[in-house]
Amino acid sequence: MALPLLAAKPITQNARVNNFAIGTDEAPRTQVSVDEQIERAYRQIFFHAFKVDREPMLESQLRNGDITTRDFVRGLLLSRKFREGFYRCNSNYRVVEQLVGRVLGREVHGDQERIAWSIVIANQGLDGLVNALLDSPEYLENFGLDEVPHQRARSLAGHAKAQLPFNQKAPRYDAYWREMSARRAPANPFAGGGAQFSGGQMSPAWVGGQPPAFAQKVWLALAAIGGLEVLRVLLTTAGSMLGTGSAG
Repeated sequence: MALPLLAAKPITQNARVNNFAIGTDEAPRTQVSVDEQIERAYRQIFFHAFKVDREPMLESQLRNGDITTRDFVRGLLLSRKFREGFYRCNSNYRVVEQLVGRVLGREVHGDQERIAWSIVIANQGLDGLVNALLDSPEYLENFGLDEVPHQRARSLAGHAKAQLPFNQKAPRYDAYWREMSARRAPANPFAGGGAQFSGGQMSPAWVGGQPPAFAQKVWLALAAIGGLEVLRVLLTTAGSMLGTGSAG
């Protein structure tokens, strides 16, 4: 039996006021081409779209009218790119902040909402959280089925400066990912006097600050082969130059 979503009180002012800006990513025009919708969706979910990160099947389905814009966004959030580049690089709390910002266009309503959505991840995984956000009344009321999500009310009347764009306030990973990466791999494996490792841990495969014996032998063999190949090329080049000089 799935646990019910915990209630959270709104604390983000900008998500509860009308936006007066028109024609930007923060307040998209109602009539845009499918190609523009696709590009905006990539910017909203990935912050960029390299060729290798694009989803041609989803794009084709959206252009043909087989899926809605909301389904296209759902596909991007459940894609390999998002799982490997965002979901696996962050803690559950951080994933909640990333998804609420991308999907609902606002900041998280404090620890209450952060914990509530984290419970959804723990019980239903990434798929469950994505579906819950995209099917929520808040999403449907603000974006419907055919509008790309965007940061809501970033510019407010009476405020000298607008809020920073979400991608600048919440990059795809922070110190958490750097710390986890440091624990998984050595920082300086061949330093003299024993290797030092960030986070105070070393790879389980290493013994006494040294890589496995098999790995050392393979590395030495490759280094020897490479050295001999470089020497052979140098001798061949030198012989050819001497032979050309003698012929002249």
